[in-house]
Amino acid sequence: MSSAMTSDTPRPAPGAPKQRGRVRRRLNSALRMFAALVFAGGIYAIVAPGGAQGAAPLTPAAEAGKALYDQSCISCHGANAQGVAGRGPSLIGVGSAAVEFQVETGRMPAARQEAQAGRKPPLYTNDQARQLGAFIQELGGGPQLPEGEDYASKGDIARGGELYRINCSSCHAFSGGGGALSSGKYAPTLEPATDRQIYAAMLTGPQNMPVFGDNELSPQDKFDIIAYVQNLKTDADPGGWGLGRFGPVTEGLAIFLVGVVALVFASLWIAGKS
Repeated sequence: MSSAMTSDTPRPAPGAPKQRGRVRRRLNSALRMFAALVFAGGIYAIVAPGGAQGAAPLTPAAEAGKALYDQSCISCHGANAQGVAGRGPSLIGVGSAAVEFQVETGRMPAARQEAQAGRKPPLYTNDQARQLGAFIQELGGGPQLPEGEDYASKGDIARGGELYRINCSSCHAFSGGGGALSSGKYAPTLEPATDRQIYAAMLTGPQNMPVFGDNELSPQDKFDIIAYVQNLKTDADPGGWGLGRFGPVTEGLAIFLVGVVALVFASLWIAGKS
């Protein structure tokens, strides 16, 4: 009787306890992973900037800049300055320095897509350009210009000349007159550039210009270069006609043409006399 009951009792399938243990381990691992994710998310929500409070409100200058941005920039750079493919790049991280340079020099807003955006009469005032810069700065951060308008008085002209000849003269020429580059591009003249515009160009590297960060040219180095460039504009030509200060090429060409013309007239005069 007992043997019959024992034989009729169902026995667990081989490996069933191992399978149930494996399932429990997997469930426990999943629960631990979920708890860890919840804990990490809670910590991030607490310590992340603006995580619980949302985005910080814009300053009055940035609010005014946003109104200008929505009016003239949004179609090319997007609602959140993220850029629009085929129209304009992202402005996140470019900083107020780049915005001020492009807007104050009239390069932006751009009239059309071309090899290089040239300087033209600006659409906005300097104050409006700085409001636009404040909006982009608060939106995504980036390089900023030092306070003030007069940087040249803080620099050393002689040392600035050395730095300029090493870093700038190959494109802008020794006198800051600019020069041609490849593919229809060019280095513009520095004649109309202000202290802040020169500093912003060195700091942000617009278009074909390399970026000279503070690890390459310190703020004092930039002040020195600005002092030299601005001194060039007031420095007289003691030798006479400067020929645009483009260097020995124009000087040699002028001497050659004047000399050839003088020789031709001299030859004709001699021939006529003889």
